[in-house]
Amino acid sequence: MQMTINGYVAGPNGKSDWMTWNPDDELIAFMSSLLDTSDTLLLGRKTGENIIKFWEDTAIQNPAHPFAKKITDLPKVVFTKTLDQSTWNNTTLAKGNLAEEIANLKKMNGKDIIVFGGAGFVSSLVKDGLIDEYHLIVNPTTMSSGMTIFNSLDGIQKFTPTQAKLYSGGKTVLSYKPKND
Repeated sequence: MQMTINGYVAGPNGKSDWMTWNPDDELIAFMSSLLDTSDTLLLGRKTGENIIKFWEDTAIQNPAHPFAKKITDLPKVVFTKTLDQSTWNNTTLAKGNLAEEIANLKKMNGKDIIVFGGAGFVSSLVKDGLIDEYHLIVNPTTMSSGMTIFNSLDGIQKFTPTQAKLYSGGKTVLSYKPKND
């Protein structure tokens, strides 16, 4: 999840113009490894509408892009209450109870499941305790207001840190696993 130093994952209207786009080779390798260890990509409807076609087009226009083909090839599950059918390749819709849908996906054999944001969608996952590991990509920016993923918690959530790394392009990745005391 991309975020600002002060914890915002999107601007007040969902914009991502605050993100810095200067990833170095090492950060690209890290992000690529997350995709390599996953065999399912989860998205909320709004994020799905914004990025699936973008990555499909990028894979065609720039076949050497380090993520485009991987993202396009990954089976995707878009969580929605409003869509009746998927118009995207390699994508199914999940319309049921979020916790039940996630539990069923976790029961399947295979690799990890990766989630691409959407503040509202990820906030729901956080609230329901459905995330097993967080990779927070902190951009060297701040905003006066915006959207966060942790404001839906009912109380304190503690974490075990698993990684903290500053990349030469300016982003820091902080990785955590939730403590389930």
